Amino acid sequence: MKIFKFGGASVNSAEAIRNVAHIVQQNLDTPLLVVISAMGKTTNLLEKVIPGVPSDDDERRALLQQNRDYHLSIADSLFADKGDATFGRLHELFDQLDEVSTRKATNYNFDYDQTVSFGELISTTLISGYLNSVGISNVWVDVRDVIRTNENYREGIVDFDTTRRQANSQLSTLNSQLIITQGFIAGTASGTTTTLGREGSDYSASILSYCLDAESMTIWKDVPGFLNADPKFFSNTIKINEIPFNEAIELAYYGASVIHPKTVKPIQNKGIHLNIKSFVDPQAEGSVIGPFKVIEPMTPLYIFKNNQVLISIQPKDFSFIAEDNLQAIFAMLAELNIRVNLMQNSALSFSLCIDYNEILLEHLRQRLEKDFRLVYNSGLQLITIRYYTQDIIEQIVAGRHILLQQRSRTTTQLLVEDKA
Repeated sequence: MKIFKFGGASVNSAEAIRNVAHIVQQNLDTPLLVVISAMGKTTNLLEKVIPGVPSDDDERRALLQQNRDYHLSIADSLFADKGDATFGRLHELFDQLDEVSTRKATNYNFDYDQTVSFGELISTTLISGYLNSVGISNVWVDVRDVIRTNENYREGIVDFDTTRRQANSQLSTLNSQLIITQGFIAGTASGTTTTLGREGSDYSASILSYCLDAESMTIWKDVPGFLNADPKFFSNTIKINEIPFNEAIELAYYGASVIHPKTVKPIQNKGIHLNIKSFVDPQAEGSVIGPFKVIEPMTPLYIFKNNQVLISIQPKDFSFIAEDNLQAIFAMLAELNIRVNLMQNSALSFSLCIDYNEILLEHLRQRLEKDFRLVYNSGLQLITIRYYTQDIIEQIVAGRHILLQQRSRTTTQLLVEDKA
């Protein structure tokens, strides 16, 4: 079995979905499991209708209607038969989303997963129905019944033993050449929905590749392969043809947008090659992550993370920053499920760089201010350069103020004021 993963950009319109159908149809020589993300920017929209997030009910209703209209307009363009049963299933999901979104806010991370997960349920329902309508027979599977996690909402920890048993009992036995399922989402033993971390559909495909001993895994992107920099920031990028597993793990950890941080390890353990190919040019060679010794070609690699916040933390009393302070700080971060992108400590302060999230940042501030003094800067950019030189650093920073910098032999990270 081969595993394909299609992200939001590859299914953001009727034309894009027709293209996915063509790619899938051309690759049915072996059994194929297709993992699909929410369409376009749906996840961003659904993050705005989580219970307790919108400022008023009118805003919530408008966003929910916008989401419904977006998907139904795509369905109307795709289906020749407007009475297809897929429309009924979509309306059921929209109604369920309306109900979940209007519940009383409880725990933000829990509410997040129960709400945002509808993006993938809607997209796969629509695409599976369309494929069947044009003669590409497939089976739709709810991945929440396959991938098992704990109840660490917004970043579920996978129970691989249970997931492997469920994958083999529910997927390997299906009499279908094509299976359609969701990325990003999973389920707990108690039946609640979890997610695997923002942009976690890559990880979903990797988990299923591992559990099913896949022949290969392919991520379909809007770029020609693994590039040495995001083309949004660089006009002249270089495609990396071969990337060693360990190198890919490092790059993903630092935030390379082409791949989710947790994706590589499961397939590395099984020696499964990960292909990164373009859905714009499906016949092009792309890039391969595998058991290679070095990157080919060798070139500097650049990773940019925007919308960063730098928080500097100092004790209110006369103490230094010590192990007990750090333990308390990390306990708060873990409880709120906030990932630290960069950290540095001195005798008197501890600084950390995190993604900006207004709600979680406010929760963290309220907890920290009980025992610590805080200073923070927002609107920052975190730049990671692998295989750097001083000339490259000076060129990239371009005279901007550096708030924090760390270097190793091969990698430097710089937190700077965003150009915007």
